Amino acid sequence: MIVLKLNLGKSRSGRGQVEGETLEPQISSSLNVSVCFVVVEVSGKASPEIRIKQQNRRRGNSRTRKQAMLNSSSFFVLAAYMDLGALKYLLFVFLLLTYVCILTWNLLLLSVICLNRTLRAEPMYVFLCSLLLNELYGSTALFPFLLAQILRDVHVVSAPACFLQIFALYSYGAVEFSMLAVMAYDRYLAVCRPLQYGSSMTPAKTAALTALTWGYSALMNLVVTYGLTFPLRLCANVIPKVYCDNFFVVRLSCSDTKLNNAFGLTNVFLRLVLLVALILYSYGRILCVCLGGSVQARRRALGTCTPHVLTLVNFMCGALFEVVQSRLDMSALPNVIRVFLSLYWLSLQPLASPLLYGLKLTKIRLELRKLLQRQALTR
Repeated sequence: MIVLKLNLGKSRSGRGQVEGETLEPQISSSLNVSVCFVVVEVSGKASPEIRIKQQNRRRGNSRTRKQAMLNSSSFFVLAAYMDLGALKYLLFVFLLLTYVCILTWNLLLLSVICLNRTLRAEPMYVFLCSLLLNELYGSTALFPFLLAQILRDVHVVSAPACFLQIFALYSYGAVEFSMLAVMAYDRYLAVCRPLQYGSSMTPAKTAALTALTWGYSALMNLVVTYGLTFPLRLCANVIPKVYCDNFFVVRLSCSDTKLNNAFGLTNVFLRLVLLVALILYSYGRILCVCLGGSVQARRRALGTCTPHVLTLVNFMCGALFEVVQSRLDMSALPNVIRVFLSLYWLSLQPLASPLLYGLKLTKIRLELRKLLQRQALTR
């Protein structure tokens, strides 16, 4: 409260002024002047009615803030979409064709491996089936969502759908990287220890490694998405991307995120250290065998390892682009380039993997040729 106190003088009798009163004129001893005192004082203590109004106003403001936070956490706005006008229909057709190609090529290779008894008995092709299934899973978590968002004028997504997409995309990335590491170890055993390969990579071990890859990745991402990120209180709802991303959702939180950061960094660090060490060791030993072996052994090793290495490099480049643009300030780059880099690891990987394995692996190439010839004869 503001205290406004106006004292024009003091009465000769020394009587104090009463709040809100007009005192009688008093004659000063030095000046024969009539002085009228008007004292206006606003007390620092509010009346009960004013206090009640202030409390109600504060409660109303608090209620409004809580409602705003509740509304902001019930849906998210994807801010990376641009107004393309009529070009959005052309982009829709392009993305639809890309998704159809991903489905066709991955399902074709899966059919070739599963229908051939010899191929599905080999551990390398079992791991390849797991990799192709994961790429179908990851592309299905992204492309239908993109196709639906492109045609909309307002790019919003509900919170449950957003968290489901975060879980799907992050588990796809975890399974992909883990499976590529397992395939590198499998190639190391096949090239460097061919005599012990049958006893080292049994069907039971193959199934256990595949189940461990999927199970651990799903469990960790359940903990991150629904155990740590979902309970956060959000103070905003704008995500600067074309799909939902856990890193940017955590940045929208107005609560403490130290646990999220510590758990995420520990999980990523341990996974990277273990899997990268396994990949480098496996391909390093294979490289030593290629350099010291015969020409035939070198050609055989390169023939089986080339698609694995190319797929691994392609995925690592895409993941590196995503990490860099999420952690660093990339506002200097045009929005089109930022969107392309964020979609690279989710779209190019499922598109390139079946082509690399289908063209480079001799057994799959021969089986594809036989399948196409049978289809031509039946027509």
